[in-house]
Amino acid sequence: MGLWTLLEGFLLLANALAILNEDRFLAPRGWSMSEVSGNGQTKSLKGQIVGLIYAIQFLRMPLIALNVLIIVVKLVSG
Repeated sequence: MGLWTLLEGFLLLANALAILNEDRFLAPRGWSMSEVSGNGQTKSLKGQIVGLIYAIQFLRMPLIALNVLIIVVKLVSG
C-alpha cells in the first residue's frame, strides 16, 4: 500500500462523513452537535468526532474540488 492509496482512502472516508445527515442519522443516535455541546462533552472523544464530522461537512466545496482532482489524475495516469 502506497501513499497514494492511503490518500485515496482518507478521501473516501471524508466523503462518507460529509454525506451524513444530522436529522436522519446523527441525532437519533445521540451524535448531534447540540447534544454534545449542551452536555459539555466537547473535549471527549465523542465530541471530537462530532466536531470532525461538522468540520468536514463545512468544507464540502474543497472536498468536491479534491475529488475532481483525484478523478482527473486517475484518468490521466490510468
